[in-house]
Amino acid sequence: MKNIIYITLLFCFLSCNTTKKEAEEDITNASWEEVLSKANGTTLTMMMWNGDTKINRYMKSYVAPNLKEKYNIDFEIVSGQGAKIVQLLMTEIQASKNRSDVDLVWINGETFFQLREIKALYGPWTTKIPNAEYIDFENPFIGMDFQQPIEGFELPWGNVQMTLIYDSAKVENPPMTRASLLNFVKEHPGTFTFDNHFTGLTFLKSLLIDIAGGDESLSGAFNEVKYKKYSSQLWSYINELKPYLWRKGEVFPEGVAQMHQLFANGELLFTMSNNDAEVDSKTMEGLFPETTRAYVPAFGTIQNSHYLGIPKLSGNKAAALVAANFLSSPEAQLEKMKPSVWGDGTVLDLEKLPKDSKQKFMNIPSREHAPDRSEIQNRANMELAPEYMIRLAEDFRKEIINK
Repeated sequence: MKNIIYITLLFCFLSCNTTKKEAEEDITNASWEEVLSKANGTTLTMMMWNGDTKINRYMKSYVAPNLKEKYNIDFEIVSGQGAKIVQLLMTEIQASKNRSDVDLVWINGETFFQLREIKALYGPWTTKIPNAEYIDFENPFIGMDFQQPIEGFELPWGNVQMTLIYDSAKVENPPMTRASLLNFVKEHPGTFTFDNHFTGLTFLKSLLIDIAGGDESLSGAFNEVKYKKYSSQLWSYINELKPYLWRKGEVFPEGVAQMHQLFANGELLFTMSNNDAEVDSKTMEGLFPETTRAYVPAFGTIQNSHYLGIPKLSGNKAAALVAANFLSSPEAQLEKMKPSVWGDGTVLDLEKLPKDSKQKFMNIPSREHAPDRSEIQNRANMELAPEYMIRLAEDFRKEIINK
């Protein structure tokens, strides 16, 4: 993985040219009125994960019509996340393209790290948009992305905390510690697992943090010595779990959607989510039974934010700025925070909002199946430096999947 990053850095150096720089400066010095004028009548293409029907509905049935009505912007979505975004932008840089195929991307963590490494992101730009004044940049769970200062190269869009999800009709006392989780899985073989993508890796990071003695132990830049020490203990723990996991740990779900379905079918007693409010939305739509609950174990889970980035080679930065401004507006943040819509946590500082806007946020229907954020905040762990996730992904395949 690191070799890919170094190679892509070389590609970036070889492909930087005056044409791209001029295109970048074209919007950098524009006033907001000029940005709105340039965006009017254009088409914006956003690349994002589209694995959730409610998120897709929010983007297509709420965001797209509003961008068209308010700003005369046609909004198109293409599927892609993580490595696909990095690969696309890297290829465009390597090919010396003057314009990217996408104008806005949904990113965080290791993707942000890799895109910064290959200089694929436009910025800094976040202070140009009016709604930036409401964003809680001082909150370390929002203003920092996997221990990285965002430095205006991505805009906070939503904030979530990982939870484990279970059916209270089947599980009376969900395990709260690593030891009790191991005992539970051994006593109920085949009913627990985690996926082999982002959610599963986030779960592994939570275990790694617990093994290390808390997130302060692994804060800051990636530490090779600490990683080797604590990851070896992590793999020993997972290998002890493995024979008792779903399908004896010989395969892992390909994503959280598959795990949700296995839980809904009763094959698993647990699923998990990076969004602490998702349990309400999935129960509301009928996928999960009414007795479903979410919780955070005593060892804690990771709370993080997701962000919006603009590719350096975007040919429509004006529309990207306008869309990002709308997506971070109190209006749009309020809509997606509703459990019936998405349930995504807001990145806005409610104390900075006008009184009427703040009141609307306070009146959002309370959670019925998820714990209130105030109840789990003290068990929130900071994200680790992106190299930890990259290494865990590599070593999970080597130490667990292919072993």
